Formats: sequence, C-alpha cells, structure tokens
Amino acid sequence: MKIIMIGPVYPYKGGISHYTGMMCKALRKKHPTHMISYQMQYPKLLFKKEQRDYTNECFKIKNTKYWINTANPFNIIKTALQIRKLKPDLVVIQWWHPYFAPCYFILQKCLGKCKKLMVCHNVFPHERFPLDRFLTGLCLRGMDYYLVQSRKDEEDLLTLKPKAAYRRVFHPTYNAFKMKNMTREEARSQLSIDEEEKVMLFFGYVRRYKGLHHILKALPSIRDRVEGIKLLVVGDFGDDRQEYMDIIHKEGISGCVKMVEGYIPDQEVEQYFAASDLAVLPYESATQSGIAQIAYGFGMPIVATDVGGLPEVVLDGRTGYVVPQGDDQALGEAVIRFFTETDVEAMKENIKQEEYKFSWDRMREEIEELVGSNE
Repeated sequence: MKIIMIGPVYPYKGGISHYTGMMCKALRKKHPTHMISYQMQYPKLLFKKEQRDYTNECFKIKNTKYWINTANPFNIIKTALQIRKLKPDLVVIQWWHPYFAPCYFILQKCLGKCKKLMVCHNVFPHERFPLDRFLTGLCLRGMDYYLVQSRKDEEDLLTLKPKAAYRRVFHPTYNAFKMKNMTREEARSQLSIDEEEKVMLFFGYVRRYKGLHHILKALPSIRDRVEGIKLLVVGDFGDDRQEYMDIIHKEGISGCVKMVEGYIPDQEVEQYFAASDLAVLPYESATQSGIAQIAYGFGMPIVATDVGGLPEVVLDGRTGYVVPQGDDQALGEAVIRFFTETDVEAMKENIKQEEYKFSWDRMREEIEELVGSNE
C-alpha cells in the first residue's frame, strides 16, 4: 500500500508525536509511507508553551513534509490536493482532541475517495466540554476505518458510528527511550538517589485526572510499612501546582517526595525510568497510557487504577497491580505489596513475555488486516 500518515512528529513534543513517528517507521518496513505533519499545530492563543523540542533527533522522521496549518482552511484544502496527487491507497490520521475536527473535516472532504483510517488516542477528550461530541462526530463519522486502544474508546466510537469498521488494538510500547542502556546505579547517581531507596515514579504532564493527589495521600501509610520509600514526581504542572504542595505539607511527606518540575527532553527520560522500581498511574480517567508503555519499555512493573484501557494493559498480579479508582487505601496496599511480597524478577519476566502483544509489528499487522478485510 502507498500510505500517507498525518499527525505530529519530531520536533513536536509529547507522547502522540512519539507514537506517530514510531508508527510511521513500522509502516515503512513494508509499505511506502509519506509523513505529513503541521507547519502550525496549535495557535499560541490556545497553547502558550513551546510546542517543539529540537534536542533529540532519534525521533526524527526522514522526509517529513510540514504542510498543515490546522487553523487555515485554504492551507488545508491545498494540502488535501497535494495529497491527492500522491495517489495514496490509505491515509492514516491521528486523533486525540476535537480542536482538530474542523481541520480534519475539511481535509477528508477534499481527499476524495481514497481510504481513510483514524487512529483514536481518545475518541472524546479527557476534559469534556459542551461541543466535544458534535465536533468529534463531525470528523469521525466520515472515516472508513478506525483503531481504538481501549474498551471505553470502542464503546464511545460505536455511539457515534454503530457500524464502524474498526479494530481494538493494544497501545504499543515506547521502547525508543532506552537510548544509553543506563544501569540503575548510573541513573541513581545522576539523580542523587540512594541505592537503598525504593522508588515509585509518577511521570508526565500533571493533570487532575491523572490522580497525583491520590498517591500523595496514600504515601503516609506506605512510608510506615516500606522503609526507604521515595516518590519521584517528574513532569510539568498546570495552574493547580499549589494544591499538590499543600497535600505534601499537610501529610508531612516532603522527605519522601522528590520533585522534578518542567518538561523533560526526550534524551533525559531514560534516567528517571532506569532509576525507579515501580511506575504508579493512579488515574481517575483514562483511555490508554503512553506512560505505561514507556515503563514496559524499561521492563518496569506498574500499579494502576481500573479505568479505561489500563486493566487491559496491566495484568493484575503478573505485570503489576490494578486497584479501584479513587481508593487511596487500596493504592497504598498495592504499593506495599509490591515492595514487600512480590517476586519482582518474575514480574519483569512476565512483562518481557508480553513484548509481541505490545509491538509495533503487531500494530502494522492489525492495520493490514483491517484494511484488507473490507476490500
């Protein structure tokens, strides 16, 4: 197949940029694949922080065309006409937020009869708003095929298009961050973490729905039963930063929490995962999680809540533990169980055995079968 990929890639920041780049590389193993990204992703009025990171070229996709201005209808029409000249068999578009609905609606209408597949990172956004369903439906209903990555997204897609041609797939592993094969000792030395400390990692953009406040509130009970426990919080805070600082002060856990605030460049991600023992995802809502897949790329077990696709990724008792959402006591007990009772090496071996299920090769095969099954 001749494939056109549309979505963010290097130098754009974030997990979806990494995902798009790795998917493009996987498809290029078997199919001529053209990568088309944005000349302008978000207007600065909506996204005031720096959107690009040029520091790590390992995620760079050769011959990417930065054609799309997502807020300029004339540019979008021109891009669609340029794509039509390439005569693709399949156009693959990344979807995660209704902001892109007008852009993608115009694009798909101008692409003509070529087959179009939408990769749904979230069918609906984590933080809902009044017009999100209308905008999502406007864009998604016109596609030919869909990939969803959780049961929740499957259900949401079918409310918009009951007879959708889709596959529910596993979010692949982000193994590209293991750049230097750092040892635990090297990583801890760089981060000034003692060898004896038992380290939980909360990583990524800090948003309310990701539940950092739950692991902070569970930490006193964990500290009482796990000697040398440390919570490593690595990520960029929003406007609610002070709320978390207040919890740390109220619970008296400042000695157990190490904060690394701000955006983490790609080449610095490895040290935080290599230095840690356990990833914690105490989310209040989710579809799937790139953080879980980064952890698996390092062979790291996970404690997660039973929301979205997380229970499908974290196999309770085998690759980590799954606890009820919002239950701080159960969250704390799972962490305590991991550090005091679990055969960690056996759990890591279980993660290794799941590699193919979470591989990009399998993702490519799912796309091939989905598109082929409807010809």
